[in-house]
Formats: sequence, C-alpha cells, structure tokens
Amino acid sequence: MLFALFYVLAITILVMHFTGFLERYNLEWLIYLLAAAVFPAVIFL
Repeated sequence: MLFALFYVLAITILVMHFTGFLERYNLEWLIYLLAAAVFPAVIFL
C-alpha cells in the first residue's frame, strides 16, 4: 500500500514539475527530495 502511495506522490510531483507549477511557487526542491526518497523506498518497500 505504501509503495502505491509513493508512486502516486511521485507521479504528482513529476506532473507539477513538467507543468511549471513547482518553479512558479519555488518548490523545485521537491524534485531533489523525491530523488533522494527513491532509493530507500525501493529497498524497504
């Protein structure tokens, strides 16, 4: 369940990144947070 929730969150962040939403509100750091979260999520979930 957590794995599916993680993927939904990741897809949402990527869509907001490519539409320019994150840059508009200075939230580009979420992309780096997502990239750092991929490795533990894949290993532990």
